Amino acid sequence: MTLPTATLARTHDVFNQSTPWADVNLFTTNQPLQDALSLHAPGLGVEGLTALGAEMGSAEMLTHARLANTHKPQLRTHDRFGHRTDVVEFHPSYHALMGAALRHGLHATPWSRQDTGHAHVERAAGFMLFTEAEPSVLCPVSMSYAVTPALRGNSAVWADWSKGLASTQYDPRLALFSQKSALTMGMGMTEKQGGSDVRANTTQAVHDGDDAWGARYRITGHKWFFSAPMCDAFLILAQAPGGLTCFFLPRVLPDDTVNAIRIQRLKDKLGNHANASSEVEFIGAMAWRVGEEGRGVAQILEMGTMTRLDCALGTSGLMRQALSIALHHTRQRSAFGKKLIEQPLMRNVLADLALESEAATALSIRLASAFDKKATSEHEAVMARLLTPVAKFWVCKRGSVFAQEAMECLGGNGYVEEGGEGVMARIYREMPLNSIWEGAGNIMALDLMRAVRRADTAAALDAELAPARGAHPALDRLAGALPLRVDAMTTEAEARRLAQDVALAVQAALLLRSAPGAVFRAFCDSRLSGDWGYSFGTLGAGVNLDAILDRALPA
Repeated sequence: MTLPTATLARTHDVFNQSTPWADVNLFTTNQPLQDALSLHAPGLGVEGLTALGAEMGSAEMLTHARLANTHKPQLRTHDRFGHRTDVVEFHPSYHALMGAALRHGLHATPWSRQDTGHAHVERAAGFMLFTEAEPSVLCPVSMSYAVTPALRGNSAVWADWSKGLASTQYDPRLALFSQKSALTMGMGMTEKQGGSDVRANTTQAVHDGDDAWGARYRITGHKWFFSAPMCDAFLILAQAPGGLTCFFLPRVLPDDTVNAIRIQRLKDKLGNHANASSEVEFIGAMAWRVGEEGRGVAQILEMGTMTRLDCALGTSGLMRQALSIALHHTRQRSAFGKKLIEQPLMRNVLADLALESEAATALSIRLASAFDKKATSEHEAVMARLLTPVAKFWVCKRGSVFAQEAMECLGGNGYVEEGGEGVMARIYREMPLNSIWEGAGNIMALDLMRAVRRADTAAALDAELAPARGAHPALDRLAGALPLRVDAMTTEAEARRLAQDVALAVQAALLLRSAPGAVFRAFCDSRLSGDWGYSFGTLGAGVNLDAILDRALPA
């Protein structure tokens, strides 16, 4: 039997496939983020975030994100005549994304606009929204944010560079700082032999005189992870006569010559493909001291606090995007006679993911609010010190398993690196990074140990959890025990468990204040009462799945 041509053609009809999650406003569709902002930054104008949400949810920006990751950065160490160049070339989409990040003030602008009292919270929300579209390019953006306050340790350099660092007019050129419309900065700490143990650094700094920028040194050594080598300058650590010291190292020197920063190679990474991470050598490179000799560790800890906030924010943003894609897909895809989202098992999985995503958002925005207030509030200063390692540890640890479960909601389509749904595969590859970068889990646990050894930490945590007393018996039990555990903490081996429990208690207390009762009760019943299994989708029978899913993403 021969089938008609028209019949054969119909075998290629496409149906029961979802549309891309694109041309949506990532802010106006994110009620948990809006409610977290209402709690921590009441009265904050959201016009800028609304504009950013529309831009980053647009098909145009999602295309830029795909192209920037598909066409990876390329290292050009020499020109065709043999001259040393040490430049990294990027796809135009990378520059389009960087331009958007600076235009929306996601880099150093909070340090120049403290008038609202919520500069760090507003920037945090924007950072999360941008991450949903493309996280890789935010590496130099995050480092510019982190190093800016530390740079004040050299007042002369700060006077010359602060305006450019706060500018929102992106300028990708390799040029003298005074000739550029905007500046970005990176950090160089890690060496082959040390990793997180920066005290083991071997890079040497030799005093080379003094000039308008203060004490000048010659730097000889290497850095094993030197991310975003196209930044205009870097804060690095090197061994000076007085010990490990922080230095300001520009790519282009004040005399308009290129500094002796030799890029050896770019890292071939699991994810984060749009961002260039490199290995470099310094061959007598010129740098200027920031702060006192021997105080480099103190400087890096201050910078690390900022980048660790961004790790929690970035993971929260990726969680939100993965959840949104999963919800969008399951509302359109049918199986066994129903839409996927109507299937009881799928509803449980999606509601469980929604709880995790909202809790991550609540904790991350709470930490950002502490940065806005810590200069004037002792309680907020303690919470910033406590919650930074806690949020970095717990939110980032949850990211990878969250992405895997969200990917499974799409089935095989989620695993494919193509088209709109290829975003899910990119999210999955990106998730482990924030847990590793800027201090992996054990480093965060050690930071938590340092925080809890202060006499004021237990009392501050007790005060933080006090508004939630009596709201749920499981939270009461955990909250009542935590201050005693903080006071009694004596062994590093228990620090990870403490980080987990502090995170869960604070998340629950925050959800009581910013989320509907159904969300709060389901979170406490599952995460604190034990009415939960060992994977997502194991919420108890009494959970109001409808209320959680309706809140997670408007239909």
